[in-house]
Amino acid sequence: QSDLFVDLEFLSIVLAFEDDIWWDDADIISTVEFNSTGELLATGDKGGRVVVFQREQESKNQPHRRGEYNVYSTFQSHEPEFDYLKSLEIEEKINKIRWLPQQNAAYFLLSTNDKTVKLWKISERDKRPEGYNLKDEEGRIRDPTTITSLRVPVLRPMDLMVEATPRRIFSNAHTYHINSISVNSDYETYMSTDDLRINLWNLEITNRSFNIVDIKPANMEELTEVITAAEFHPNQCNTFVYSSSKGSIRLCDMRTSALCDNHSKLFEEPEDPSNRSFFSEIISSISDVKFSHSGRYLMTRDYLTVKVWDINMESRPLETYQVHDYLRSKLCSLYENDFIFDKFECVWNGTDSVLMTGSYNNFFRMFDRNTKRDVTLEASRENSKPRAILKPRKVCVGGKRRKDEISVDSLDFSKKILHTAWHPNENIIAVAATNNLYIFQDKVN
Repeated sequence: QSDLFVDLEFLSIVLAFEDDIWWDDADIISTVEFNSTGELLATGDKGGRVVVFQREQESKNQPHRRGEYNVYSTFQSHEPEFDYLKSLEIEEKINKIRWLPQQNAAYFLLSTNDKTVKLWKISERDKRPEGYNLKDEEGRIRDPTTITSLRVPVLRPMDLMVEATPRRIFSNAHTYHINSISVNSDYETYMSTDDLRINLWNLEITNRSFNIVDIKPANMEELTEVITAAEFHPNQCNTFVYSSSKGSIRLCDMRTSALCDNHSKLFEEPEDPSNRSFFSEIISSISDVKFSHSGRYLMTRDYLTVKVWDINMESRPLETYQVHDYLRSKLCSLYENDFIFDKFECVWNGTDSVLMTGSYNNFFRMFDRNTKRDVTLEASRENSKPRAILKPRKVCVGGKRRKDEISVDSLDFSKKILHTAWHPNENIIAVAATNNLYIFQDKVN
């Protein structure tokens, strides 16, 4: 696994806009997610669109072709809406996509904007029925008096068509903005999370959900924290975790009570008084929390660090990794420009041995938990030639700058990698850099 840091090569760039003049805010990618086999990769954007990519099958005469992802289906998942009661615009931006495990030939995914979760079915059709009795070949209804004989309809082959159809719409359950959804390991239920509440849904029932966490105070002026992310345990259907803007993580057990306001475990790192500053509270807010595939560990991302927690040890994190510590001296200007509120996500690799998260200047970071090595890589057009090996990047803070280093003062903060995804069992990663999706893989010999 450690070779990943030496030999990560560029695989393909999809959703790329050749000329940056032609894209607008609607094209900014807002979520990236592999399905459980890694054969499909879905992205959602600010314009409410979902684009699904499918991995190419390996061919004998072109073995290196395996791994390239091409567009499989594109559909408009959400439209902009207006809440007349609150005079509020509800934007169409896709906040999260979660795949359901595949049960048959069709694929199912959940996508959500700020208020509404939708269940989509993506299916293939390569045959069409012909020879209707009551319709003609154009589909018009025939006059029954002209029908003199019965025909047996037949299925004729046709060009492959991929259809996306909405199967369920789960709405009207959130007062605040939905920030995360998570499918339970029972594959019957999922939860949707907003700033103050978590709701549990049955995938078959759209008009009723159960409120399982509610941190809304009786008086909103007493509000001290909000929920930032939540996720189900990968194999215990009664356990879930949620993180807060105060830097704490709560593990809850749905067997204890219907409303999980009393957590089973609280993971919180005591603050070092010597590091206290005006920005301490803002940068300690957790933007993402993820269970490891084994379910033994939790990974959390705050503004400057990634932490790994053992779920059997609440007092302090097992491991802490500095993502971009060189920004500590820049917090004042990051605050003035609102960059300090950026919400970075984090992901595990398939074996829980390597972590990945994004940074600024289109940099993304990887940390090997076994060797304690880390690397900074860049997703950029310049080095995106097919099969090009990614070169590690270094940021220099003051002093003399080496040839291959970049100064902390010349970082571009408008270019940032907030969303990343890792193939469930191979070293293939997807990185969303504004309106471009980059896919990298382990070097193929």
